Amino acid sequence: MSSPTRNVLAVISPHVGGRSAGAALAGLIPGARVTVVETTDEDPAALRDAHVVITGLGPVTADHIAAAPALELIQCASHGYDYIDLDAARARSVPVCTIGSSGAEKQNVAEQTFALMLALAKQLVPAHTALIDADWALPRLQRSITELSGKTLGVVGLGHIGGEVARRAVAFDMTVLYAAPRRAPEETESRLGARHVPLDELLRTSDYITLHAPLTASTRHLVDADRLALLKPTAFLVNTARGALVDQEALADALTAGTLAGAGIDVFDPEPPPPTLRLLTAPNVVLSPHVAGVTRETLVRIALAAVQNVTEYLEGKPLRDVVP
Repeated sequence: MSSPTRNVLAVISPHVGGRSAGAALAGLIPGARVTVVETTDEDPAALRDAHVVITGLGPVTADHIAAAPALELIQCASHGYDYIDLDAARARSVPVCTIGSSGAEKQNVAEQTFALMLALAKQLVPAHTALIDADWALPRLQRSITELSGKTLGVVGLGHIGGEVARRAVAFDMTVLYAAPRRAPEETESRLGARHVPLDELLRTSDYITLHAPLTASTRHLVDADRLALLKPTAFLVNTARGALVDQEALADALTAGTLAGAGIDVFDPEPPPPTLRLLTAPNVVLSPHVAGVTRETLVRIALAAVQNVTEYLEGKPLRDVVP
């Protein structure tokens, strides 16, 4: 007797490809009926019948989970999972998985982190703008142009992405500190030349601070006004993880007051940010619209990692990257 067809709802937000990207998923999950939508609310019947929801940054709320009585698995096509109501999923005993161990996003997030760091160190944005305005800004900018070599990089979260950033920092002759709830294996520390320190010590001593922690109740506004006050006035903060890890108003205050040299920001809270967000007009910032994980190559790796976990689950194999 053949196994019953399983129903998979793929929620692919427009900014990561929408239906056109999701259409390719159907042929990658054998024995499943795949419905592609751009929002979780779009097809109530498909949600009701779904055994699995794959979501690429589309929120899955308590109401969505309640409306899906057959739901067995929520698969995030990302390292993060802050757009899932974990409490509602746990109450139903529905596992939530990420693609964390795949490392699908690590290359480009690490590259974007260094792109922002280099742009800040070399003052690329004000230099570019000045030249367009026929302003030869060298005399003014040369006092603030600096090097990465010899500087201390503080990595908050030394997982797959944070480790990739640390590995690149070695090539730039940077000293690497990291803060994390659990210390990395000694072999990892040795290979990366990374030293584990408490978060506040990392903030006080680093020239560049880069955030690679998940967004949870305990990490929301991890970098608030008090912690921003610990940073050296010559330090730069880079965030390519989740916007809400940082108190954005407090960061705008620090930049405006000149108590922080600059910030490179790829993520916001909310997204897209409202035009009234003060961070958008704060001095010495380099901004990008959450592009760190969305190169052509990265999107393919993300989709394949999510599909592989779902396919193996439907085949009766153990799940990977289950959110605790």
